[in-house]
Amino acid sequence: MGGIRLGLVAALLFGSAAYAADKSSKSGATTSTKPSVIVATVANRDVSKQRTYVGRVAAVKTVRLTARVEGTLEKRDFKEGGFVKKDDLLFLIEQDAYKAAVAQSRADVAATQAQLKQAEVDYERDKGLAATNDVTKQTLDAAVANRDVAKANVQKAKAALAASSLNLGYTEIRSPIAGRISSANVDVGNLVGPSTGTLATIVSLDPIYVTFFVSERDLIEARKAGLVRETKAALTPHLQLADGSTYTQPGKLDYVGIEIGQGTDTIEVRAQFKNSKHVLIPGQFVNVTLKSDKSQTAIVVPQIALQNDQSGSYVLIVGENDKVAKRKVTLGEQVGADWVIKDGLKEGEKVIVQGIQKVSPGVVVNPVQQKS
Repeated sequence: MGGIRLGLVAALLFGSAAYAADKSSKSGATTSTKPSVIVATVANRDVSKQRTYVGRVAAVKTVRLTARVEGTLEKRDFKEGGFVKKDDLLFLIEQDAYKAAVAQSRADVAATQAQLKQAEVDYERDKGLAATNDVTKQTLDAAVANRDVAKANVQKAKAALAASSLNLGYTEIRSPIAGRISSANVDVGNLVGPSTGTLATIVSLDPIYVTFFVSERDLIEARKAGLVRETKAALTPHLQLADGSTYTQPGKLDYVGIEIGQGTDTIEVRAQFKNSKHVLIPGQFVNVTLKSDKSQTAIVVPQIALQNDQSGSYVLIVGENDKVAKRKVTLGEQVGADWVIKDGLKEGEKVIVQGIQKVSPGVVVNPVQQKS
């Protein structure tokens, strides 16, 4: 009796397992999934030529302040590292000796003018007497000479006054430009003069230059395309800063060098940028991208979509009913991570960019649009 029961249980278990296996088999046959692929939609976009170079920021104006007269430095009137305006008083050299020299020169001018006045009176008197032969010709000649000497002395005194006034003015060292000033190289109380060297340096910040070097090949290409001429350039420079951010203000090319560097085969190019917020600082490095002002559009595809075989380049596209098809393409130039397609694709078609290895022409796929 026990054997019958065991046999019955075994039969039930076997039947149940067979039923489950059969059901699983049928289910698998009806739920086979289509392979998923990532696709990008073919589109026209701007492919204007651009090149990127390493540039260095430079001040439009750099002024090194020096003493033009000798004396004790009496005053320093600026904050080191701060901004100064044009004509701000920055350094003052002791003025007493120079004021005294100006006073002396003024007195000399007054004295020589008085002497000239007397010499002119003597000349007019002797001139009248000579007409009536009351004085000799020699006496008149002496009066003429005295008058002319007196005139020369006045001019000499006036020149000395101008020189002493100029030297007094040099005791005030003012800013010839607006910009940012360095630390002072000489402290108040020291004797300074023309041989002292630079007292401080001022650099202008707005506008500002960026200089970089372009290869001879790039320059020739740009000239052939009419993008660079002697007087103007149809290229706009854009900057990327060291932190990866883009400088908001585009610049303007204002200088192309006159000769190719023999050791580098490059030529110096300079651009000018507005810098009202003083983001750009002389000496810093930036990436300069030159973009053509002549807009140019073309069909492009990502490089990862391109495949090659013996017949050339091709892409896999997803066509009607989500079926994969092979499409031969003719390549143009590379633009960043993309390639220009001269022939073989139309705007709006979908090319496979990921999952290419899982599919082949004729396979039906599940296309997923690439996220931009």
